[in-house]
Amino acid sequence: MSDTERPRVFLVDDHALIRAGIRSELSAFVEIIGEADEVTAAIEMIIERSPDVVLLDVHMPDGGGLAVINGVAKVDASVKFLALSVSDAAEDVIAIVRAGARGYVTKNIEGPELVEAIRRTAAGDAVFSRRLAGFVLDAFIAKEGQLASRPSFDLELDQLTPREIEVLRLIARGYTYKEIALQLDIANKTVESHVSSVLRKLQLSNRYQLTNWATERRLL
Repeated sequence: MSDTERPRVFLVDDHALIRAGIRSELSAFVEIIGEADEVTAAIEMIIERSPDVVLLDVHMPDGGGLAVINGVAKVDASVKFLALSVSDAAEDVIAIVRAGARGYVTKNIEGPELVEAIRRTAAGDAVFSRRLAGFVLDAFIAKEGQLASRPSFDLELDQLTPREIEVLRLIARGYTYKEIALQLDIANKTVESHVSSVLRKLQLSNRYQLTNWATERRLL
């Protein structure tokens, strides 16, 4: 793609105001060829319209960005995805990149930087902010080290990610979601997502049960 060509971009985000803001910010520099606010419609329209880049929210109902990427890849694995999220949690970045996204930027990115990220994604580059790139590299190293060294004596514990275990420990110690977000330097929404994931994986119903579960395993 030459510098004068406008990338054909498809927007996926479940918040209308955010989509409107993105359109306003990008419309002079890219061609917005469609948008969707839920997973099924996004998959169908992306396959139909073959955009150069899909600008993709990570956290949405019905599987979110991961479900969109996986659904499209079954039909057209060549589509390029650039994640745009409020979350800068390592596991969110790693999961979306492993699924096939070419890059990941956060929603506090400036307009010109987002345009450049889209252009680079369309050209086939891997695109991350400098902070995220270093963070992701560190997270991969730490995760691999933990998985290699931790004995698998507890099948329930082994299904949790390192970050989920961190959140679980802080929940069990009585921290609020806001305090956990500050402690781990992540968004409140990300904390809520981790807690929901832990509850689902462990088949528990509330914080009280989580605390008991962590106490029994001496995770505090």
